[in-house]
Amino acid sequence: MRMEWSIEKKRGNLRPVLHYHVILERHEENLALPMVRIASTIPEPPSSWQAFCYPGQFERAGLPPTGCYDLETPNHKRKSGGAQLRLPWRPDNRYPEVEESFAALRAAFEAELASAHHSAPMHLRGELELRPALREAIAPAVVAERLLRMAG
Repeated sequence: MRMEWSIEKKRGNLRPVLHYHVILERHEENLALPMVRIASTIPEPPSSWQAFCYPGQFERAGLPPTGCYDLETPNHKRKSGGAQLRLPWRPDNRYPEVEESFAALRAAFEAELASAHHSAPMHLRGELELRPALREAIAPAVVAERLLRMAG
């Protein structure tokens, strides 16, 4: 699995946007891994649908975040995925929880990968025949029927 992320903020009152993308490797797809989702510590700002935050409004007025975002990996069918998440405006442009949250997502994914990998492959094949005692018991009737068919 490869995770890539970037945070982009334009000058001014615009909120930064976190872009992330997760791509599964072929051997991970072949293990039929499910989607892994974690609750991150990345705060979702109030009115996160809004691309900007004016001074004195929302997080710049001291309002707490509405919650934290979930981060996820794709399942084996989707193979890749990601999202764009709007971050709260901060004067210092520092978001240490982003790297921490992606490290937590990686740990959760690695646990799922290890669990799937420990499910060993197998191939089982069996075969049974009639017991010799039963064969001996029905053999005279089978031979008699074949002889009658040939004669008749």
